[in-house]
Amino acid sequence: MQVDAIQRTYRRWAPVYDLAFGRITEGGRILAARHVNSQGGSVLEVGIGTGLALSFYSPKVQITGIDVSAEMLSAAELRAKKLGLRNVAGLHKMDARAIDLPDASFDHVAAMHIMSVVPEPERVLEEMARLCRPGGSVLIANHFAGRAEGWSFAEKLAAPMANLLGWHADFAIDRVLGHPGLKLEESQQVRPFGMMTFLRFRRVE
Repeated sequence: MQVDAIQRTYRRWAPVYDLAFGRITEGGRILAARHVNSQGGSVLEVGIGTGLALSFYSPKVQITGIDVSAEMLSAAELRAKKLGLRNVAGLHKMDARAIDLPDASFDHVAAMHIMSVVPEPERVLEEMARLCRPGGSVLIANHFAGRAEGWSFAEKLAAPMANLLGWHADFAIDRVLGHPGLKLEESQQVRPFGMMTFLRFRRVE
């Protein structure tokens, strides 16, 4: 999907995104936040969307979020305000392929269910690795083709509807593996239904 297509799609999804996707994507967000909370420090959420993970972070964790959709960011800002969060350092409209932030700025960099949405996910992964300090964590929660038992037929049916759905159902996990600066330390299927996968990488020197 191209950026303009993503923006159009998520302009439509923004008002109902939480209802449509909140429950099914919650497990990966909880696992990512749990790891961040256990380590402390700062986290960058790439593609923060409506801010569904905001309430899962400890008040001691400093949160920064970026998203290409102004409508999704507005929803995240409203959520942070309603929750009275004081640990949100900033929410910025940025393209995940070229994030205007300094190298090694964060202890953790997370991408929750966006890798099968963004154009050029390899570039996004490169940006995530660049922004994570050595020894820090890169966290990815996503649906990957062929990982969830019994869902292959549904993935094939959904694949041609990527622009309507806002994500690629046939996205291969290999596209986020093999980065030389990232060592995979955890991989697990996530409830409900095992549709989603949680990956935890350590940023190596």
